[in-house]
Amino acid sequence: MVTHAVDASVNQWGNGLAVRISKAVAKAAGVVEGTRVRITAQEGRIIVEKIEPTPSLDAMLAAFDPERHGGEAMALTPVGKEVL
Repeated sequence: MVTHAVDASVNQWGNGLAVRISKAVAKAAGVVEGTRVRITAQEGRIIVEKIEPTPSLDAMLAAFDPERHGGEAMALTPVGKEVL
């Protein structure tokens, strides 16, 4: 895991405050413009965490590979009393 630590300042942005994230820090965290994040405030610290999107049903079905996931769960020859 690569850790990047930089000093930054809090600046006015509209009616709120903002901290600019450097390109190196964004890359290390795996975030790009539009990435959803959760911001948590604790005494003396602000934590910004990337929110992993929940895949939609369409995305999960598109990723389904019948060659890998299809067929019998246990395609073995019968054993024991299940043989009639």
